[in-house]
Amino acid sequence: MPLRRFRRRKPLSPASAESAFELQVATWNIHSGIGVDRRYNAERIIEVLGEMNADVVALQEVPSLTLHADLLLEIQLAFGYRVAVARTLVRREADFGNAVLSRHPIVGHSHIELTVDRCEPRNAIDAHLSIPGAIPQGTVRIIATHLGLRPSERRHQVRKILASIEAEPQTGTLLMGDINEWYLWGRPLKWLHRRFTVSPGPPTFPSPAPVFALDRIWVHPPGVLDQVRVHRSRLARMASDHLPLIGRFVMPARVPSHADVDDPASVQPSSSRKVDAEQNITT
Repeated sequence: MPLRRFRRRKPLSPASAESAFELQVATWNIHSGIGVDRRYNAERIIEVLGEMNADVVALQEVPSLTLHADLLLEIQLAFGYRVAVARTLVRREADFGNAVLSRHPIVGHSHIELTVDRCEPRNAIDAHLSIPGAIPQGTVRIIATHLGLRPSERRHQVRKILASIEAEPQTGTLLMGDINEWYLWGRPLKWLHRRFTVSPGPPTFPSPAPVFALDRIWVHPPGVLDQVRVHRSRLARMASDHLPLIGRFVMPARVPSHADVDDPASVQPSSSRKVDAEQNITT
């Protein structure tokens, strides 16, 4: 595929960074790069990422780094993103998992292990980005995940994610990904809404005529998620069975103090593997 470079979003000016900062973020399950025509097409994925032009992107079902090793490299060359990767399914002939793409430096990231018993392996990427104007310590935390198919599995996974979030209650945090929650009355959704406040959940699946709100974005502190919308271009409807979800995140200069919330996050954060933040692509 010929390389193509896309226009990059301008960084914040120093004046705006003193009072607030803004991120355009997105989450997208790319279905291993296989579109609704059942064909693998990396170029479509890259074109849709260019249409969205987001600062930070959480990707799920990133296709095999063995069979399609050029995809993340092509994305990096096209947009200049830093990339963090967490494999979930590893086999001799294939592997895939989650990825975070960021225009801001990734100063460190780890993996939250979410696999339950004999279910399909799952995890979350827990990344800290260095962003001028973000406080405290000029960082924003990104948790990007793809939860399981069984209700009991998702309950366990959400408890672990919430426990990890509680370890850094003052840090500006975005939780993004394919939550796989089909039931609006499901306990995982209720727990997440209670922790983050209710966030808009427009339908993203299936992409040709979306009915289910499987993909979600939540933000702490409350009130800084300015907009949530579905990217509905013709190419996006072809490129994957999910449509991308885009949010605009506007952080004030002062992060409100965290109010204690009664939630079920009683599980301690899992031990995680730190990575070399000097690399542009980390695993």
